[in-house]
Amino acid sequence: MVAAMDQDSPRPPLALVRRARKIYRVLGEVHPDAHCELDFTTPLELLIATVLSAQSTDRQVNVVTPALFAAFPTAVDYAQADLADLEEYIRPSGFHRQKARSLRGIGQALVERHGGVVPQILDDLVRLPGVGRKTANVVLGDAFGVPGITVDTHFGRLVRRWELTDSEDPVAVEKVIGALVERKNWTELSHRVIFHGRRVCFARKPACGACALAPLCPSYGLGETDAAKAAGLTKFPRA
Repeated sequence: MVAAMDQDSPRPPLALVRRARKIYRVLGEVHPDAHCELDFTTPLELLIATVLSAQSTDRQVNVVTPALFAAFPTAVDYAQADLADLEEYIRPSGFHRQKARSLRGIGQALVERHGGVVPQILDDLVRLPGVGRKTANVVLGDAFGVPGITVDTHFGRLVRRWELTDSEDPVAVEKVIGALVERKNWTELSHRVIFHGRRVCFARKPACGACALAPLCPSYGLGETDAAKAAGLTKFPRA
């Protein structure tokens, strides 16, 4: 039975709040280097990279973006881009035709509505082609320092395993988790949870026996519980 809060209630159960915040603190000890793993230097670059990361990996996106960013440094460049040229730059990221249309559409929308500048308001961001709440929260949190919860597949999987919510709806998950953790920590929470999902709490076989959250996790035992075997599954950098 999931001990999730009533989504219409402004006050979640105190025990759930305490467990969520303890999870946040422990994750900080396990992943002190948690951060956005997409390479970028400007808000526009982060926006473009995050759109490209759909159905791809951050590592693969980071392979294609240096040449892409050099060729298309401004929103105007994307707005005026030839789709075939864009497709060739981003082909390795997958779904290159659809993404190329989104990138050009983003450039056009930024030029027409925002003077070529990436907006700092969630409602404005989600109106851009190919941009949803997940992408918007990444940009707000990492480019502008505006707290946001990034509910990607890793984040959703882990908070359900921890029984902080049972919802499959990303917007509902964002609302529930946002009520459990202080707003100032939302972006950092997102990084820590995603790091943990990529390195320890895998979708198919979580490394339960090597997880610092084992005492707090209602799903302990779902994966490998032998400490040595579990440690061999984790994807932390090795000496």
